[in-house]
Amino acid sequence: MIFALLESIRPRQWSKNFILFAGVIFAQRLKDKEALATAFIAFALFCFLSGAVYLINDLLDAKSDRQHPLKRNRPIASGRLKPSIAVIFAVLLALIALTGAFFINPLFGALAVAYFCLSVIYDFAFKHIVILDVMSVAIGFVIRAAAGAEAINVLISPWLLLCTLLLALFLALTKRRHEIILLENSAANHRPILAEYSPYLLDQMISIVTASTLVCYSLYTFWPETITKFHTHNLGFTIPCVLFGIFRYLYLVHQKNKGGSPEKILSGDIPFAINILVWLIIVVAVLYGPGSLR
Repeated sequence: MIFALLESIRPRQWSKNFILFAGVIFAQRLKDKEALATAFIAFALFCFLSGAVYLINDLLDAKSDRQHPLKRNRPIASGRLKPSIAVIFAVLLALIALTGAFFINPLFGALAVAYFCLSVIYDFAFKHIVILDVMSVAIGFVIRAAAGAEAINVLISPWLLLCTLLLALFLALTKRRHEIILLENSAANHRPILAEYSPYLLDQMISIVTASTLVCYSLYTFWPETITKFHTHNLGFTIPCVLFGIFRYLYLVHQKNKGGSPEKILSGDIPFAINILVWLIIVVAVLYGPGSLR
């Protein structure tokens, strides 16, 4: 039962919560031990909250998951985890996470509640409404990013929030495309909303979001306020990494039929993982190098 619970809260997917560290990185607070410790606590709380959400999702989707070639092996769908145990554990994780969030500060707690409520509403309603389903997933990432900044009481650039929204939309749309290609004619049986999409429609949306993401991030790096804040225009050197990352992901989606699990690409595709590491190294070098902190 313990292993089934651990599998159901999906620790592998907790990598999505690393977006909470955007605030501490871009606020140039990595050297602030107190801020860094708070960011780690905020990250842990959102991992607990994510675990509760995944349990709720699996409880609601157990029937449809049994028709999916991969999701049928999930603990609840396969019968390895009793629904009653999943409910108790989901409530426990949510209570711990939300209570801890308000101990950090009230606004961070409010954002945690907003994320949890949005996730639950998504499970019950939004995931059945075309376009709103992917939009709500993307907004969840924006809430995470904003919560990470609020946890350490810093302002986060609207440009970064917009980039987060666009990038999350990109991931959500490619995931929908992967599901349609994988399930083919049975896609609508597993998830009815997939009948409202087609690979062509999703490709059009992905193209728009891809271009918008790159343009938005590029504008952020060269925006006068960004240069003034960081005392450098060298953040533009990270643009090739963003471009490579988008192209590599599209390659994996279209040529390798991946994209169903972004966290698997992050941990399983070596070129993509190296690119993320290079981007992070350049960001830290630019923001924390000589002359950057004045």
